[in-house]
Amino acid sequence: MINYDQSLAPYLAQRNLLGLIEGVLGPHVRISFTTATINEPGNARGGWHADWPFNQRNAGAIKAPYADLPMHITTIWMLSSFNADSGGTLVISGSHRMTNNPTGGFGPKEMEAYPTEVNATGKAGDVLVMDSRLWHATAPNVTADPRVAVVVRYAPWWLDLSVLQPGSASRKLLTASGRTENQVPLLPASVYEELPDQAKPLFAHWVGGSTREGNSA
Repeated sequence: MINYDQSLAPYLAQRNLLGLIEGVLGPHVRISFTTATINEPGNARGGWHADWPFNQRNAGAIKAPYADLPMHITTIWMLSSFNADSGGTLVISGSHRMTNNPTGGFGPKEMEAYPTEVNATGKAGDVLVMDSRLWHATAPNVTADPRVAVVVRYAPWWLDLSVLQPGSASRKLLTASGRTENQVPLLPASVYEELPDQAKPLFAHWVGGSTREGNSA
């Protein structure tokens, strides 16, 4: 998404946010994904999962059982209000300490309700920060309006993100295995140069090419 809209970029490097993320992942973090997400009115409930690299269906996933170690942080930037009616993301507290998740056949069935599930709630402008291992799911939106958010994920410097990059040697290994999802297109140099200086270190590893065409990092 950052290829097409850079308005969020100044906020992604705020020290109060990076301080929290670095407190979990250590210094020198990078952004791995920027994704726009819209929960449309009438949208059905989604399946329980953890985010990459813990989703066992994703290319480049860490094979379960994985270590009890935070390796990736998911942030959800609420551009509209999150509540039970609008389809605020469903989460299961404490599930990030498990060694697997429902995408690996562990725990509840992916589409069934869980006794301790809760909707993440907040008003437009709030940010949900969670360990990417946390089990979460799309909640039904029973309102007449779309629930809009941007999902931005952060990784420590040592986590190999080249498996997400088209054309990389690591990516070619994954393609040979038959898994092709979770590809993150490169960030054109022209877009990178427009980013605020404080945000550039978070995206420097994605820079490549000189055009926006075909890119949706």
